[in-house]
Amino acid sequence: MQTKTKEKLAPWAVTIGLFVGWEGICRLFDVPSYFLPAPTVIFEAMVEFREALVEDSLQTLFSTAVGFLMAVVFGLVLGIAVGWSKTIYNGLYPVMVGFNSIPKVAVVPILVLWFGIGTIPAIFTAFLISFFPIVVNVATGLATTEPELEDVLRSLGASKLDIMLKVGIPGALPYFFGSLKVAITLAFVGAVVSETVASNNGLGHLMLSAQANFEVPLVFAGLMALAVEGIVMYALFALIEMRFTRWAFRGQH
Repeated sequence: MQTKTKEKLAPWAVTIGLFVGWEGICRLFDVPSYFLPAPTVIFEAMVEFREALVEDSLQTLFSTAVGFLMAVVFGLVLGIAVGWSKTIYNGLYPVMVGFNSIPKVAVVPILVLWFGIGTIPAIFTAFLISFFPIVVNVATGLATTEPELEDVLRSLGASKLDIMLKVGIPGALPYFFGSLKVAITLAFVGAVVSETVASNNGLGHLMLSAQANFEVPLVFAGLMALAVEGIVMYALFALIEMRFTRWAFRGQH
């Protein structure tokens, strides 16, 4: 079997093996479904509650996508500013690190006071938890521009803006697109955290309600739906990364 074929089949083989092993353990040891439901029980719950799962999945995806897009715009602009000026870096970076250290679940009640229960707190939580990796990676990418290259460009009459636009930003693209793959998964976490605290819809609210009713298979069904959304979005940005930064991976097989 060719190497490329093996690489394409590996994720499917591992996933199928994981579910088969999970099913086997649950059946072999007769694990009760209220403790750890088998995959077949979870899939039955997904079919039974498919309408609620689809509706809440779309709600979570909407909140995540809007918050993530806000994080991309804000993170890209702030990352360029931080990478552009050492003064801005020294002034803003400690504040951003301190803010990022605050658990976002502690911020949700404040957002509820400001915006009420619903979609807006989920959007802002997704934004707050996902913008920091983008800022850090963009600033890091700009900071890794070779000093020798900058000296050569300056000797040829290039301004600082020219160096930033023609060398710094293109060179930071692999860092930027790499950060998007991390940020999108964090955005899902932020949206679900907010939905469990202050929302009447979304996967977070669905799982919280299922937990209160001891419908454990439905809780795992919500986790499955969330995992699928995360994988799809991660794969999407991985494809975009390869499309725009193929030159950065030319030496890899």
